[in-house]
Amino acid sequence: MVQPPPLTADAIETFLEATLEAEFSFLRLDELIAAIHPLSRVQQDYLLDWVKRISTTNIEIAYQFAGRAVPLLDKLDRRVLETWALSAMDTYDRTGLRDALLVIRNVEQFVHTSEIRTSGTVFEDISGILLTFVRGLSGRKLKLEQADAPFTDSETLYLPAVISWMETAEDNFRLAKAMVAFQWAQTRYGSFRVNLHDALADYPDQAHALNCFFALETLRLDACLARELPGLYRDMQALRQVLGQTALPAGWDDFAHVLAAPDAAVFDTLSCLQSAYPHPAPAPVCYQGELRPDAIASTLAARLEREKMLLRVKLAQLVDDLHPPQHGEEEKKPPVFNLKEPEEGNTPNIDQFEITLNDMPVAPPEDVRQLITSIKLDLGDIPPEYLTPAGDGEYDPKRYQDQERDPDAVWQGTYHEEGAHLYPEWDCGRKHYRKNWCVLREKDVRPADPGYVAEVLARYGGLVKHLRKTFEAMRDENRVEKRQVQGDEVDIDALVEALADARDGSEMSDRLFTRMHRSERNIAVMFMVDMSGSTKGWINDAEREALVLLAEALEVLGDRYAIYGFSGITRKRCEIFRVKSFDEPYTPAVKARIAGITPQEYTRMGVAIRHLSKLLIEVEARTKLLITLSDGKPDDYFDVYRGQYGIEDTRQSLIEARRAGIHPFCITIDREAKAYLPHMYGAANYIEIDDVKKLPLKAADIYRKLTT
Repeated sequence: MVQPPPLTADAIETFLEATLEAEFSFLRLDELIAAIHPLSRVQQDYLLDWVKRISTTNIEIAYQFAGRAVPLLDKLDRRVLETWALSAMDTYDRTGLRDALLVIRNVEQFVHTSEIRTSGTVFEDISGILLTFVRGLSGRKLKLEQADAPFTDSETLYLPAVISWMETAEDNFRLAKAMVAFQWAQTRYGSFRVNLHDALADYPDQAHALNCFFALETLRLDACLARELPGLYRDMQALRQVLGQTALPAGWDDFAHVLAAPDAAVFDTLSCLQSAYPHPAPAPVCYQGELRPDAIASTLAARLEREKMLLRVKLAQLVDDLHPPQHGEEEKKPPVFNLKEPEEGNTPNIDQFEITLNDMPVAPPEDVRQLITSIKLDLGDIPPEYLTPAGDGEYDPKRYQDQERDPDAVWQGTYHEEGAHLYPEWDCGRKHYRKNWCVLREKDVRPADPGYVAEVLARYGGLVKHLRKTFEAMRDENRVEKRQVQGDEVDIDALVEALADARDGSEMSDRLFTRMHRSERNIAVMFMVDMSGSTKGWINDAEREALVLLAEALEVLGDRYAIYGFSGITRKRCEIFRVKSFDEPYTPAVKARIAGITPQEYTRMGVAIRHLSKLLIEVEARTKLLITLSDGKPDDYFDVYRGQYGIEDTRQSLIEARRAGIHPFCITIDREAKAYLPHMYGAANYIEIDDVKKLPLKAADIYRKLTT
């Protein structure tokens, strides 16, 4: 392929004058043009493209980058150059121009650090993958954060910013995964069921005793992993093999044999410690990390108190749900909960158990099941007092719930980002994310007239009946399953493909039938309601009426659903308004919040989609929908978000949602939606309603079509 000729000096000058706004910035371009002119056309195009991208963030950074990058084009890998440019822009976002220019000027230091990071694994790049991995394992729902060293406090798994012990990036990722798996194993197999301060108090050298205990516990946990996750265990041992960490000191093979027993617990580790203490401790293995008793003790104590009270409150609510109190009812038999392990022959597991209420089996909600699992991880069993439902006067939310500060008060303070969610934003000019760019906080919608929902239902009485019947039919309907081995009818499409395969000499599929099957609905839907100021008036009325009709219909259908509003003003104050969360029933309080949905500020959609997608991801469901009710395009107050920037960020956030298995759909009443919604949502994933009065009926009809 013939390369085009290099750009002339005049062409370069024209480009730089326009990109760097030379007329107003007074930047001297002569030397820069002279440096760029001798480059090949490929190098010129590459460099000028990055100058243009950086100039959307700051012109001075783009100018300094161009001058420093020219002599580096033949010396540095393109990936390093791009990381350098992005690092400068990220620094500008966080701390301003002065620090960003230091990144540009100290390119040698950056390259040195990059060489480490090139073969290493960066926490920011892998945290999402590893969090998904660890939450796929059994046990407590853990968090993953960055710290100075790998360790866990029993709720959060910590990894360092960069892991670069191994020679290749692939091996460093495997090491990071092994570190996470080992920390999970500590919580899963009961490493923290002993008070380490008390257990080690009698040893003269407590630091040495702690090292010996951790080495012994590593032997026990390795054996647990070898039994339950043999593939992962082999990977972990391969890492030790590469680093030459497989040999044990003399005498430690005996400890390994004892602690490999299937019923070995942390108390057996303590028993072995008495014999191991007089000897040197083995060197830590690569994925072992650190053991920090203080962090564990404080987290454990707070969790035990919180979860005990929360479980008792949840059990009391479960009793009320199963046997609601009746007026004038005689005193009932006191509720007695018991926990039963799986019947003999089943595989014992920490999260497999049955609950009985007064000797009758009950199906506990998922949150109760998770609570019991978490307590069993800490204590090994559930003490009887934990299974006593909370009585009158014991319902004190302050004892088990994290106390949130008033969001409005925090917004007004100097440290208004404290406790808020930080989200990235896609910068289309930069063609990269701005890290931690948006500051978002959740708030409750202020409840309004509790009789509003009843008024809406009375107004739409006939329509409500129609919707209920329609949704009842959906609940009970059979579905056609295609490409089955056996069935009632021939699957024509599958048969045609099979005959074509046979003609080509390929093997024919035996899945040639269809059958009717009544499958269980497993759907979670998030309604994202535009609460921007432009919805003031009849649009807001239509949104609220649509939500009432949807909620009434979904209560019949039994699908899990949540309702959140969104608005805000500038990236520093993005707000999500809770109307109904997934685990909250459709109570009078929720109905009052629907009535309280009122127009607020502006429409920064990308951050709202990212936050609500995050909530939706945490719900276990086969089908996940994110349905937006909106009246216009993304917009914000005197911000670059107005225009193409906001559209591209929203589009990128929707791409992220789809990658996470979420199906986004938009219902809009914006008559100009065709100009941008196909680009954001895709041609088939939105609908425009020309008459706002049709919104309540259309929204329910669209939901029915989306889920059948």
